[in-house]
Amino acid sequence: MHDALRQYTKLQTETTVEGADGHRLIAMLLDGAIERIGRARAFMLRGDIARKGEQIGWAVSVIEGLRTALDHERGGEIAANLEALYDYMERRLTEANLRNDPAILDEVTGLLAQIKSAWAAIPEVLARESAAPSGAVAGVGR
Repeated sequence: MHDALRQYTKLQTETTVEGADGHRLIAMLLDGAIERIGRARAFMLRGDIARKGEQIGWAVSVIEGLRTALDHERGGEIAANLEALYDYMERRLTEANLRNDPAILDEVTGLLAQIKSAWAAIPEVLARESAAPSGAVAGVGR
C-alpha cells in the first residue's frame, strides 16, 4: 500500500511539473525547499541525524536550483540580491546542519516564505499593469 501511495504521489508530481509554466515551477521549488526544511527540523528534533542531513541537502539543492535559474540580464539588481540571499540561505542551512540548530532552519524558512509571498503576487501585479490605461504608472491612482 505504501509503495502504491508513493507511486501515485510521484505521478501526480510529474504531471503537475509537466503542465506548469515557469512561474509555477519556481513556486513549486520554493514550496519544496520549505517542505524539506520542515522535515529536516522534525528529524533534527527527533535526533535522526542522517535523515536531517538528507533533507537539508535536498533543500540546499533546491535553493541552488533557484539560484541558477536567475536571469541576471532581465532581473538586474533584483536577481543579484536574490543570488546573494540564496547564497546566504545555503550557508545558513549548512551551519544549521553542523550545529543542529532549529532556529537557523526557522530563519531560512522565514526568508523563503517571504520570497514565496512576493513571487505569488507577481501575476496579480502584472495583470493590474496590463489593465492600466496607456501611460499610467502601476500603483499610482488617478
